[in-house]
Amino acid sequence: MKPGLLPLESGDGYTPPGVDDFKWGAIVEGAPDWFNKPLLQAIIGALLVILLWWWASRNLKVKPSKGQFFAEYVYEFVRNGIARDILHHDYKKFLPYLLGLFSFLLVNNWFGEFFYFMYPTFSNVGYAYGLAILSWCVYVGAGFTKFGMGFLKRSLVPEGVPGYLLPLVIPLEFLATFVTRPVTLALRLFANLFAGHLVVLVFVVGGGYLLSVSDNLFYNVAGGVSFLFSIIILLLELFIGALQAYIFTVLTAQYVSTSISEAH
Repeated sequence: MKPGLLPLESGDGYTPPGVDDFKWGAIVEGAPDWFNKPLLQAIIGALLVILLWWWASRNLKVKPSKGQFFAEYVYEFVRNGIARDILHHDYKKFLPYLLGLFSFLLVNNWFGEFFYFMYPTFSNVGYAYGLAILSWCVYVGAGFTKFGMGFLKRSLVPEGVPGYLLPLVIPLEFLATFVTRPVTLALRLFANLFAGHLVVLVFVVGGGYLLSVSDNLFYNVAGGVSFLFSIIILLLELFIGALQAYIFTVLTAQYVSTSISEAH
């Protein structure tokens, strides 16, 4: 095989993107490693959500401006499309959390498409687990608040199950309610954002390398096509980021609903 047709390898001046591109050191020299870019983005994201909703709630007008119209659209989307449809008459108690959750997820997911950041916060699995644990505290806390210690019985002992099956059913229900839900919430969010960002890196880094290869028109054309694909994927990731924010918020509302419903 001719050298010009050999696959690109890290030993040939090209290092393919991988897991190491998702590892961050401290952003300030001498600071601990956990004080890194994902943490800074999470703080910025939280401040942005607070400031944007504070700004949106000021000087409300009967004839809304474009900014007020957009804020009202997002609010009604979460209020009517998620909270009220799933939680029904109990939705007002949990609407602030669900609205903040959706907004925080959306902002941090879209950080991956903004050139200054170019990294979705929740492609770091630790932050995905942290948010999942927070939602776990909300729906478990809601169940204990409404039913007290009776919430454990309602969660672990389904109605109509014969007594001889309880030694098998109770551990399964415990895993499903208290373990599986936060784990799947976190992994679903993390995996989608990690994979999407990695694909973008492959096309951008690979395209840049192919364009830099001299005296090889095929590689140069392929590099240009790779850059075009990276733009398409970036646009797709905007949709994926919004979709994952929606799914995470919907599942959180659904888990709260199961925790506080009278029938189990």
